[in-house]
Order: sequence, then structure tokens, then C-alpha cells
Amino acid sequence: MEIEKKYKIRNLPENYKDFPCKKIEQGYLCKEPTVRIRKSNDDYILTYKSRFGLDPELLQAGCVANEVEVPLSREGYEHLKEKVDNHMVYKTRYLVPLEKNLTAELDVFEKHLKGLMIVEVEFPSIDGASDFNPPDWFGEEISFDDRYKNAYLSTVDDIRKL
Repeated sequence: MEIEKKYKIRNLPENYKDFPCKKIEQGYLCKEPTVRIRKSNDDYILTYKSRFGLDPELLQAGCVANEVEVPLSREGYEHLKEKVDNHMVYKTRYLVPLEKNLTAELDVFEKHLKGLMIVEVEFPSIDGASDFNPPDWFGEEISFDDRYKNAYLSTVDDIRKL
């Protein structure tokens, strides 16, 4: 199960480029449930995400989903890439350490989403998500705003419309 919160960026942390990063490209084959392909550096992954069958109490948290990831070959990824809906999403993800052994995944988008920056944090529990105090460089929480889900972002032609 994935438990996460997502935020806009108030200002970039001064040294964010000093942290480990991943070059990510991803595309969507289906939106509900979500079926996604992703290239992360040299790893190729097929992901299935769904909120079906989750406890209604968990669903009210809004940031919970069942998630299954399966490795893909490069050839399988390239084959499925030809079948994605809309745009591929390109971004660099910086892994910025936070307190309590948490990591801020700072996404700096590229190509048609250039200029957009979002940060998300995954939590080991609902309580951990509820108790989270974001650092000052985080902006408005957008966990419940579907416009900032990557599946939706793959349909966007102009980020000024967000």
C-alpha cells in the first residue's frame, strides 16, 4: 500500500542538486485503475495502482492506494511506450532527506511540463502522514488535487492551465 502526500514548491532547497537523483520518463496505458510504465535511470517498471477494495476509512485519507510494481525489460518498455495515452511525462527526481527517516521526492518536470515542480513524501503509516509537518520550502498541499497526479499531467498541453 502506498501512503503519500504531495505539495507545490514554495522555494527550492538551496542544495537540492547535491542529492541523489533519478531521470524518469513515464507513460500511462490506463487511468482507472492506473497502469503505468516507467523508466527510472536504467530500471524499467510496470506499475498498477488502484483504490478499489480499500477500507473506506483509509480512502478518506485521500492519499492511499494499492500499488504493485513489476520489472520490465527494456524491450518490453519500448513496446508499451508506443501504446501510451497522451504525452510521456519527463522529470528529474531529487531524493532530499527529511526528519524521521523520510525522503522528499522533489520532481522537476521537463519538456511539455517544464517549469512545474512538485514534491511528495511517502509514509510508513496513516498516522505518520497525519503527523507530518512539512519543511518551510514546501508550499500548498495538493494531495487531493487530481490536476497534479502524473496521470492527469500526461494529458496537459500547457502548465499555465493548471
